[in-house]
Amino acid sequence: MSIPAALALSAAMACTVIQASAQELRSSRRSISYHTIDIGGLKTFYREAGSPDAPAVLLLHGFPSSSRMWEPLLPLLADKYHVIAPDYPGFGNSSAPPPSDFAYTFDNIAGVMNELTAKLGLGNYVLFMQDYGGPVGFRMALAHPERVRGIIIQNAVSHEQGLSPLWDARRRYWADPAHELEALKANFTSLAATRQRHLGSSPHPERYDPDTWGDEYAFLTRPGQAEIQTTLFLDYRTNVASYPKWQEWLRKTRPPTLVAWGKYDPSFAVAGASAYRDDVPAAEVHLLDAGHFALDEATDEIAALVRDFLARLDGHKG
Repeated sequence: MSIPAALALSAAMACTVIQASAQELRSSRRSISYHTIDIGGLKTFYREAGSPDAPAVLLLHGFPSSSRMWEPLLPLLADKYHVIAPDYPGFGNSSAPPPSDFAYTFDNIAGVMNELTAKLGLGNYVLFMQDYGGPVGFRMALAHPERVRGIIIQNAVSHEQGLSPLWDARRRYWADPAHELEALKANFTSLAATRQRHLGSSPHPERYDPDTWGDEYAFLTRPGQAEIQTTLFLDYRTNVASYPKWQEWLRKTRPPTLVAWGKYDPSFAVAGASAYRDDVPAAEVHLLDAGHFALDEATDEIAALVRDFLARLDGHKG
């Protein structure tokens, strides 16, 4: 065989091998899709993964993030679960009308999320709540307890002991918003605060992608965001006032509960994690080597804990 003929045969064989290999590949992201739906005149964005026939998991994001924070976890759950991760009004890719056109309260945001689940036909689901997802999710649970199969907590506080000393400045804002607004912005929405919210006291800052806080800070500085976020945070005081009511619901219903808590969180102390056992003695509590946004550093560990929890909830192996 001539050299050109041999090279041609070799190239053809290589092409066949590559095509066969490509056909065997199955991207773990293949079922993820991105949607918007109208909820009361608001464009509401959500990420969706997995089969609609699978058990549903509703992922509720924190501040100042969006459903984007869940992106690393979606492909790790999509093979067995129907995962929905929405953006709240004023966040991410959802509508962000000024406070004059939409009342930014946690009650109203929870109402939008409840309507979203109804429109998507989610008859029941596991609530996965992080940060602001806690006050949104607990309101949803109290409004429709029959829909909640279980709860997963990731640095979302429902007990006073979970609030770190950083909340002293935030409480002063609640008491005197007119005079404490600038101090709140420095404590809460500055670039330094946005960065520190991710890094916390982690001994491994090199594991954190700076785009996470860079993108969040860019979001916070969009036109109108300062007014939206300070308005909503003024309403956060209603969450603290609601802690006893949420604790009563937990003690009364004792839902299957998983707590996966980043222990380097500068805002939410680890005492907030163990406090869930006071209300749900059987709650599984795990302290992770991670910060407030624990998926930054502990994606695989969280995915393993969640899959194991969901599998036992559904009565089969993960």
